[in-house]
Amino acid sequence: MIREINSERFPIKLWVDDADDETLQQAKDLANLPFIHQHIALMPDAHVGFGMPIGGVAATIDVIIPNAVGVDIGCGMCAEKTNLTEIDSKTLKSIVGKIRNLIPVGHTWHKKPQDKKRMPQGIPQGKVVKEEFENALHQIGTLGSGNHFIEIQKGSDGFIWIMIHSGSRNLGKKVAEYYNRLAIEKNKAHLNKNNRQLAHLWVDSQEGREYIDEMNFCVAFAFENRKLMMERIIDVFEQAFPNIEIQNFINIAHNFAALEYHFGKDVWVHRKGATRARLGEWGIIPGSQGATSFIVMGLGNPMSFESCSHGAGRKMGRNQAIETLDFNKEVEHLEKQGILHSIRTRRDLEEAAGAYKDINRVMQNQADLIKPIIELHPMAVIKG
Repeated sequence: MIREINSERFPIKLWVDDADDETLQQAKDLANLPFIHQHIALMPDAHVGFGMPIGGVAATIDVIIPNAVGVDIGCGMCAEKTNLTEIDSKTLKSIVGKIRNLIPVGHTWHKKPQDKKRMPQGIPQGKVVKEEFENALHQIGTLGSGNHFIEIQKGSDGFIWIMIHSGSRNLGKKVAEYYNRLAIEKNKAHLNKNNRQLAHLWVDSQEGREYIDEMNFCVAFAFENRKLMMERIIDVFEQAFPNIEIQNFINIAHNFAALEYHFGKDVWVHRKGATRARLGEWGIIPGSQGATSFIVMGLGNPMSFESCSHGAGRKMGRNQAIETLDFNKEVEHLEKQGILHSIRTRRDLEEAAGAYKDINRVMQNQADLIKPIIELHPMAVIKG
């Protein structure tokens, strides 16, 4: 931990050393809520979000906050190791092209519904998943836009890895927005400009129970989404390398709330752009598309509610990146490394390496939260 803020109702523990005023104000708004347990934790990739900072961890007593989970419920990472040690550039380009043809990216979905067996089992009692189920059949196995990506990487262990960052697509967004509106309506008499985006639901209320059920469905859907994409990517690899072997599948989410035991009490731990890092638990911390990613092992630090960063974290907003970054410089940075990248137009600069924090600095700031195991260097990047 770098420092602690003690000016609010509850302390704020920071692993971030470059948080701006808006991010800190959001953390202070959280720290003044009456149902917070112990303290707020800000991970080293923290930056401003809706209501709660991305990279924030908050434990609550008997309530759940939809905006402290976020709109892409269950968003997370998966990675898988192959037995390959090299891929020539021609084969790599062919594999990337086939993946792009097979997996919808951006705002596109599958034209045909996918097999219902790919969906999580059991439909929750709330209304949103039931209403969106048919649409979700077209969304499963799709990447999405923004910072979502597929990467082919070379590991410090000498092997080729495949990594995916994606979430619950439009299904999670619909669930998040519906219950956040409901929470605002239920709490309108108690909300002000500082906590309007942090409206809560009591977990023992019907609305709270329904949100938890639908949130958990979205977390499971996001996992199945990543798993289906990974299977189809492996199919592409098998066409080029019939004897390929796959091992070490790792999956983690970084937008969810879970009932956990911390500091003597069962509490709802909200991780928004933060990854769980229990002692000995495998995790994934990606960099930008021009930087190293890491396979890590959790150290179970209780002060962070056994959490760590979910990535490098943005250092500038999307519009700022588009307006200020040097297009030629960003492309040159990627091409000098031999990376098959996704910077094609100025609009793509919102996801350029220059828009993100230095992943090595982020890792240094959380040396008490995780242990790096394998470094992964990007070879090819597919983005929405």
